[in-house]
Amino acid sequence: MGEVFGRDCEKLVADFMNLTVAITGASGAIFGRELLRALESDARVARVHFVASENSLRVLAEELGLSGRTHLLDKLLTAAPTKTVQHSDADIGAPIASGSYPSSGMIILPCSMGTLAAVANGFADSLIARAADVILKERRPLVLCVRETPFNRIHLRNMTLAAEAGATIFPCIPAFYNHPADSTEMARQFVCRVLAHIGLPQPGAYVWKPEE
Repeated sequence: MGEVFGRDCEKLVADFMNLTVAITGASGAIFGRELLRALESDARVARVHFVASENSLRVLAEELGLSGRTHLLDKLLTAAPTKTVQHSDADIGAPIASGSYPSSGMIILPCSMGTLAAVANGFADSLIARAADVILKERRPLVLCVRETPFNRIHLRNMTLAAEAGATIFPCIPAFYNHPADSTEMARQFVCRVLAHIGLPQPGAYVWKPEE
């Protein structure tokens, strides 16, 4: 997959200043929350465009106790955002829906199987799917943090289609060798791996160092 983008790490770090983040209706809302918090505090990131699907709102309510779309960002960040802006998933006129907008990449975390299917098959009927379609056609990094188990053949085929189109399939599989203290720490370390993958290594990220 590294050949898809053809950029070295320094170029990636320089480019990743304007990111799109989407949360969709799969379990794992805590991962999306920790991703937004990490990007909001990262000085290398100038702007984050955030989109929550309609189905994600129920998951956010059930898993994080956050209800409604009003002031959702404030609730996720526990503070007023300084660089993150929210768009409605129905707003196909948002800037991230156009290839001329200088977006640096997109992360969908968690990525539901329905969203995966839309992206893999080009059904750009929502802002999330359209923004992902734009990222792919412009050959920019797209990270799909899929969340489902077990996978059926349709899921596997859609992941293959998306990967062949240029997306990185990055399943929500947290690590345990770092002995996370709680689910928040587990989610935070997973987010660190996602951001390191796109050239934004995070301070405090656990790095495996086996005993010599």
